[in-house]
Amino acid sequence: MTRHVLILVENLSVPFDRRVWQESLALTEAGYDVTVICPAGVKQDTEPDVVIDGVHILRYPLRPAAGGPAGYLREYSLALWHSIRLARRVQRRRPVHVVHACNPPDLLFLVALVLRIRGETRFVFDHHDLVPELFQSRFARGGRVLYWATRLLERVTFLAATGVISTNESYRSAAITRGGMDPGRVRVVRSAPNLEKFVPLEPDPALRRGKQHLLAYLGVMGPQDGVDYALRALAHLKRDHGRRDFHALFMGGGDAFDDMVALSKRLELDDVVEFTGRVPDEFVQRCLSTADVCLSPDPLNPLNDVSTMNKVVEYMAMGRPLVSFDLVEARVSAGEAALYVPANDEAAFAAAVNELLDDPRRRKEMGRLGRQRVEQELSWSTSRRNLLEFYAQVFAGISG
Repeated sequence: MTRHVLILVENLSVPFDRRVWQESLALTEAGYDVTVICPAGVKQDTEPDVVIDGVHILRYPLRPAAGGPAGYLREYSLALWHSIRLARRVQRRRPVHVVHACNPPDLLFLVALVLRIRGETRFVFDHHDLVPELFQSRFARGGRVLYWATRLLERVTFLAATGVISTNESYRSAAITRGGMDPGRVRVVRSAPNLEKFVPLEPDPALRRGKQHLLAYLGVMGPQDGVDYALRALAHLKRDHGRRDFHALFMGGGDAFDDMVALSKRLELDDVVEFTGRVPDEFVQRCLSTADVCLSPDPLNPLNDVSTMNKVVEYMAMGRPLVSFDLVEARVSAGEAALYVPANDEAAFAAAVNELLDDPRRRKEMGRLGRQRVEQELSWSTSRRNLLEFYAQVFAGISG
């Protein structure tokens, strides 16, 4: 009988969530049946029930949290209710062998427990975020009660898991130390670009809007993602270094998008900054192929220091140099493809961008080293192999 994997994700719609979509396709191509339950998008991924490339996707309506912790409680409660409702519908049609849950939140283990009532269902925890650190970073005044409540849920999630997929070695260490997981049941599967799609194109001079240089940011714009740091750094670049020869494209959306547009106006950056919102992959390719320097402004906080940022590896895949604050996992990923500056120092960030703009040879060499590192160690082909080996181990346990 073909093994059936039910993937749960609450953070983004699918296929928009690139990591979840890559995992879904990899499992489908390896012969597994895959069903995904996720929220619907606003302008894309809107169909409630659809099959794409052999992956069955069920989507539910969900409004992202607004405000403080109470908003997240409402969002996560509604998402959990929809996930259980749809998962039971799926199980009535055919057995679910594995529930593969991507956090946040650390509540989706409950779906697997519900399905176990009517069958043998294993639980795989795909650890995307350290949720206690996520809430520490978003709500600095959230208090110890919120922190320890999320630590408890994280611990229970680990206890329920047959195996854990970690996005990097820092997360793997957390699973083993504070999660109590057997190291043999924790596998690193990095979020990584597919090099068949991340292929440098001919530069598009029109994206520079008549300027000599193009700067690029790609990613989510949430409170902890540092777009505000990048904007203040660009204000330093204009004011302290007297530069008017650059245009900066910020690609992506998120909770803080409107606030970042407003901040850009307050900083008088309208003449050099453009916000595109979410854009198609083809636009991302053109932009990153044209960019002289890419921006990774994630500030130092308990979450960012140990998290791998997708944009860092994507910049590298496109052969672009980048500037980053000095974070543990940023160094692990980028190596010599980045210039690192003291954590959260916007003036130093601006100085590093200025330095690279004045040194085309260095930019080219950093880009070459980044692309080489992705090809050799950080591409999706490596992550795909690790994912399939992990699943072979999980199903060997089921068969045994």
